[in-house]
Amino acid sequence: MSKKKKGKKPFQAPANPDGGLSKKILDLFKKQSEKSFDYKYVLEKLKIEDTKTRNKVIRLLGQLTAKGQLKHVEDKKFQFDGLEDFHTGIIDMTSRGDAYVIVEDMENDIYISNKNLNHALDGDEVKIYVFKKREHAKSEGEVVSILTRNKTDFVGVLHKQEKFGFVVVSSSKMYTDIFVPNDKMHDAKDGLLVKVRILQWKDKDDSPKGEITEVLGVPGEHETEMHAILAGYGLPEQFPPEVEEFANGIDTKIHPSEIKKRRDLRDTLTFTIDPADAKDFDDALSFKKMDNGNFEIGIHIADVAHYLQPGTILDDEAYNRATSIYLVDRVVPMLPEILSNGACSLRPNEEKYTFSALFELNPKGEVKSEWFGRTVTYSDARFAYEEAQYLIDSEDKHIPAQVSLTKKDYEVQPEILEAVTTLNTLAKTMRKKRMQEGAISFDKVEVKFHLDEDNNPQGVYVKTSQDANKLIEEFMLLANRKVSEFIGKRQPPKTFMYRCHDEPKDDRLEALNTVISKFGYNINIHNKKNIASALNSLLEDVQGKKEQNLVDTLTIRTMSKAYYSTENIGHYGLAFDYYSHFTSPIRRYPDVMAHRLLQRYLDNEPSASETEYEDKCKHSSEMEKLATNAERDSIKYMQVKYIQDHAETEFKGVISGVTDFGIFIEIIENKCEGMTRLKDISDDHYDFNEEHYAIIGRRTKKMYQLGDEVYVRVKKADLVKRTIDFELLGSVDEVEIENE
Repeated sequence: MSKKKKGKKPFQAPANPDGGLSKKILDLFKKQSEKSFDYKYVLEKLKIEDTKTRNKVIRLLGQLTAKGQLKHVEDKKFQFDGLEDFHTGIIDMTSRGDAYVIVEDMENDIYISNKNLNHALDGDEVKIYVFKKREHAKSEGEVVSILTRNKTDFVGVLHKQEKFGFVVVSSSKMYTDIFVPNDKMHDAKDGLLVKVRILQWKDKDDSPKGEITEVLGVPGEHETEMHAILAGYGLPEQFPPEVEEFANGIDTKIHPSEIKKRRDLRDTLTFTIDPADAKDFDDALSFKKMDNGNFEIGIHIADVAHYLQPGTILDDEAYNRATSIYLVDRVVPMLPEILSNGACSLRPNEEKYTFSALFELNPKGEVKSEWFGRTVTYSDARFAYEEAQYLIDSEDKHIPAQVSLTKKDYEVQPEILEAVTTLNTLAKTMRKKRMQEGAISFDKVEVKFHLDEDNNPQGVYVKTSQDANKLIEEFMLLANRKVSEFIGKRQPPKTFMYRCHDEPKDDRLEALNTVISKFGYNINIHNKKNIASALNSLLEDVQGKKEQNLVDTLTIRTMSKAYYSTENIGHYGLAFDYYSHFTSPIRRYPDVMAHRLLQRYLDNEPSASETEYEDKCKHSSEMEKLATNAERDSIKYMQVKYIQDHAETEFKGVISGVTDFGIFIEIIENKCEGMTRLKDISDDHYDFNEEHYAIIGRRTKKMYQLGDEVYVRVKKADLVKRTIDFELLGSVDEVEIENE
């Protein structure tokens, strides 16, 4: 009996037939795609000296050229072939460790897998190579060079070993820890929250090398975490002593010689309306009835630019900060207190220097004339929004103790009651007209906290805009719009800082439509003229529904981000052709610059440098983004701190997000959001269904879909990571039936 011969295994080419040499050569040319090199340069950069490998390099250069990956540009020189496939953009990391690159001139973002990041981090400006796209596949690429690091300072927990340490960064968008050698630890203790600076990241190293620059404290402690939020975004906290000293030396008195240079409006009825806990008041309204039946309305803004002189250390500090930062338990101001809460705060019964916009309005809310200039004003009264709302609702001049700032009954002057109610009527008329002209009605929902004396959250509540808020908003919008129109329409053109807002992109509108269709809504995204009204109808339709906050949030995310620029494109969300920020110079540096530019053009001086102000616009936009992120982080931290004390409470929530690893749930009563991981749902094995934005049980076919109401219980609340894990108890119907 003959033995059966074993069949030969089919030939399999090795994964890297040339040991990865061709990839190294291509990477070399990709990183400097605009330049050409000969084989000697390649040998030098790859440190190749032996004859055998030298010949292999020459052969591979020919093969790569034959494949169309390289091209001959001159005698014996090569260049990467495919310059049109290179783009620059900004890295947007995901919590999974991969990323997308936002490229301005491309319709869709480019996906970058973790292995193709090549040490790029969130927010970095990078040069990428976009791979040839396969049919129906998403656009994908790789980072070939890092043009600008977004940041080098990070916050995380130090883990010490015997001869080194590493910092685990708090941000979910940081996919690597940071190696810290002993001599760069500077006596920092194990387990503390620290600030670490990346010093270098060599190509062959898995992690960057860093140095500890500051010890923040014990993770989870309130003060430590608040400091960490600011430090994580590179934001300031205390003013340098020399800046405080300079500010305290400013003459803040009101001088008759200065009053003579201004329009004197001290005899005109003027008042402020602000939040009850406000400490600075940078805007006031004045009201006067005119003989022709119209009204003279004044929007008076603190004249910060009078005190903040260019070229001083105070102005440099304000510019660098660019904005005040409003964390849950504190304000990090743009200006020192002597200005923000003193000289520039339009406090009641005090004379103040102001920059004013005066308008003659008829009863239809139409502007018949306008005037801009420096003034001196006297605030006759200060109202909290709640007090002004009471005047609007009751039309009664008697304010009861339960709504008054002083917690005592008092009466307002009859002329103030008339002013507030008339201004409210005008504001409603103006707002209605804005909506008819295409403005989008986003009524902001703010998460607020009741804090005890130790800044522990005792309760969470949601604050919405009422008529008093909208009254102030409408007149601030009027001033901002008219100031920018006044400058924007001048000939020859003048440099100015505009607040710009582009129309939403088609792909975002399509994504919104896909989600809202699950709730039975639809918007016609193909009719560009009616998109704004369609979005308004959607926002109105979801009022009071379980999915309202979800749809509101998704609609806001559909919008483009507003930004500052000297190139005016108008403001889509407000439906204004011209718009600027003029009304909050205490807390926004762009408003200070708007005041300076307006005065410059009122004095008939030549146009300012567009290049200089465009740089200032970009800086202001970037600092605004960082401040907004810090404010959101402080809210998230306080939500986690509140929820960890309610571990046994069952909460009703709505599914706000669905992924392949879990579902996000937002508690309806307090807007705290957390996650239930698929592996932790015990009654079945659930699979992610992307088409239906749902997870579906394999055995039971039970479905949990975006927008469904469910009951949850807190499983874990992590103050350091600012995350909440929920235990899913079931759908609302299931749990309520069980409890009957």
